[in-house]
Amino acid sequence: MEIFNETYYINKFSSIKYIKIKDYVDYLKKSYLDFDLSDQHFYKIAEILKMDKRKNVQNLGIKIINFIKNRKEELDRVKCMYNFDKQYINTGYLAGVDEVGRGPLAGPIVAAAVVLDLHTLEDKNFILGIKDSKKLSAKVREDLCEIIKQKAVSYSIGLIDSNIIDMNGIAWCNNEVFKLAINKLTLTPNFVLSDGYSIKNYNVKNEHVIKGDEKSASIACASIIAKVYRDNLMKEYSKIYPYYGFEENAGYGTKEHIDSIKKYGPCKIHRRCFLSNILHKN
Repeated sequence: MEIFNETYYINKFSSIKYIKIKDYVDYLKKSYLDFDLSDQHFYKIAEILKMDKRKNVQNLGIKIINFIKNRKEELDRVKCMYNFDKQYINTGYLAGVDEVGRGPLAGPIVAAAVVLDLHTLEDKNFILGIKDSKKLSAKVREDLCEIIKQKAVSYSIGLIDSNIIDMNGIAWCNNEVFKLAINKLTLTPNFVLSDGYSIKNYNVKNEHVIKGDEKSASIACASIIAKVYRDNLMKEYSKIYPYYGFEENAGYGTKEHIDSIKKYGPCKIHRRCFLSNILHKN
């Protein structure tokens, strides 16, 4: 059983400067993320800090308590997302699939498929912070993307470029890019949850989920991986086609982007089927 030495911590904190205590608290938070310390341990440290004569040290104690509260709420939220997925499958594997890039004027449509471990639902295995990728900052998305890749049982990315979109239409491509991503997984899922749209002409059981990236852990992870991949791809395209601001707009129809199309004309990755009104007005 964990032993808490209150006298040790009182003496420790009273003898060191605020910045050293802050560094220690930051370290403890990282340890908490790995479940190395109990909540009770943290609460006792927080109470000691709150009794310190220094106001800034007292505030560190308050921050620890808020940190635990917020993390518990986040853990409960993410648990619900994992349990949402778990209800669809008892054995085998479930894949979540989501796309990004259905609406832009340029660039590909990209889908990601993610298989999470739904059979070992322990707190330490949950990926905290996952949600609709559009509601996350670019930095948080990048960080989460790496964590998802490390923790996923399998993940994959499918892409359909603007030429195929022009030939077949975006609805067909949306369906096909889902299938493409799933088929590239290193395993065959027994069930697939897809965001927003059912997958047509596919031989694996499928359920579509409206706003799935808010309800399903697997779909949320797929949403993040797909967006990070596509955003980075559009940044690379911006180096080849520098007039359209792809590094900022990811191909979406911002005013600046539309003005550039009118001025310079479309480039090779523009979806001509999306530009008829713009080019006609020009």
